[in-house]
Amino acid sequence: MRDTHNEEVLARIAEGLVYSESEAAFQAPLRRAEEIFEYNHTPPSAVERRRSLLLAIFGSVGERTVLLPPFNAGFGSNVHLGDDFFGNVNLTFVDDVSIRIGHGVMIAPSVTLTTTGHPVHPSRRVDFGRFSEPIVVEDKVWIGSNVVVLPGVRIGYGSVIGAGSVVSRNIPPMTVALGTPCRVVRQITDEDLTTRTADR
Repeated sequence: MRDTHNEEVLARIAEGLVYSESEAAFQAPLRRAEEIFEYNHTPPSAVERRRSLLLAIFGSVGERTVLLPPFNAGFGSNVHLGDDFFGNVNLTFVDDVSIRIGHGVMIAPSVTLTTTGHPVHPSRRVDFGRFSEPIVVEDKVWIGSNVVVLPGVRIGYGSVIGAGSVVSRNIPPMTVALGTPCRVVRQITDEDLTTRTADR
């Protein structure tokens, strides 16, 4: 039997419209809080157990994934990780809707990726009123420490996000971007292949 109320709420969420905590309560079974707690308390030597927990927590997980605990996620099940992902400590996913991370992505400590924001007017924040938009991080991206990525952002292939940035708009491929708000400061070029090498 179809639940038209839940379908209507999901349609509003998909459109980026405001919805409340009570309206979205039916999604509670998708939360992976217990598994996340267990992962964060699993010893480093328990490699196979950590891998099985990642598979239970996330919507999809690539090969050779490294995620250093502790991390947190609102759901976990809305996060998708590609191959060769590295996530450092204190990574937070606010994944009320999907967060898709490509292959070869590196994320430094204390980064937050949040798909959800709240209305400006307080009367619209009753019952934790909020809106959500997906985040996409394309292949080979490097995100520096203490970065916040806001709802609806796409970070393009190969880009670098400087430490402490607040990313509120899309970042094009193969660029270095930084600041609050985060802005592109330059392209990544072949000259970057010659920096910090032993060659003189």
